[in-house]
Amino acid sequence: MKRSILGVLIVLTFVAVGIAAAPKLTFTFSDVIANKTATETDSYGVNNAGVIAGDYIDSASVQHGMVLAGKKLTTVDNKNCLTGMAFYAINSAGTAVGWCNGSTGAIAFTWTKGKFKTVAYPKATQTEATGINDQGWVTGFYFDSASVQHGFVKKASKYKTVDVAGGTSSDVYGINNAGDMVVYAFNSAGGYESFLYNGHSFKSISDPNAGTTGTVAHAPNNKGDIAGTYFNSAGQAVGFLRHAGKYYDVVDPKASNSTRNDGINDKLEMVGRYTPAAGGNFGFKAITK
Repeated sequence: MKRSILGVLIVLTFVAVGIAAAPKLTFTFSDVIANKTATETDSYGVNNAGVIAGDYIDSASVQHGMVLAGKKLTTVDNKNCLTGMAFYAINSAGTAVGWCNGSTGAIAFTWTKGKFKTVAYPKATQTEATGINDQGWVTGFYFDSASVQHGFVKKASKYKTVDVAGGTSSDVYGINNAGDMVVYAFNSAGGYESFLYNGHSFKSISDPNAGTTGTVAHAPNNKGDIAGTYFNSAGQAVGFLRHAGKYYDVVDPKASNSTRNDGINDKLEMVGRYTPAAGGNFGFKAITK
């Protein structure tokens, strides 16, 4: 069957409209610095008020939990931590979630206005928590008595295991207010595979530029956007944003070969870490335009 020229033109017109409709985003980066004496600042999570959760290392090489609201720093330490602690997410109420290494291994907790609450998967040997939403639901991973790693979600006092079928070492890194979670695990080839899990089914999250090492999803916001990191063919870490079904590289201009995009809010503000040519880790905040 012959195709008319008009039909071809109509098809081309629709293709052109589709291309033109693709969102165009740019990112403006700024450094996140806990205070003037910090030798390293790690920014992991950001809420809709722009408050950042993470950690920093002071001039005495001691690591502290960090909640940073503009230039106002709240330093947080936990007496049960033998080594430095860190927060990985923070919700709208200012409740942060994180973990540290205690006397028997990793211990996880939430922190609200100076008060800690332990997060411990029942009968687990260790628990690490990295995600929290406005309902106070917490996500992360734990090790069972056989030292096998599983992802989990905690709703009120009820815990649920979340494992990726066919994968190993599952981790539920982040969660939004709808209960949508980002989960990653190792596949049979040893690479990372990531998914969006709504409590019933898994949908793949895979940056098209990722090499064999794969894609790690870190945080979903409440509008369907996802922040994460993929590893390119050279094995370098590259931050990404998935917005409206399209993937964008999020790379701090000061980075030499590594940028991790760890947290995102509903305003498309993102936080993470980058490594400059001189080495070390530095926190960043990226504003989307």
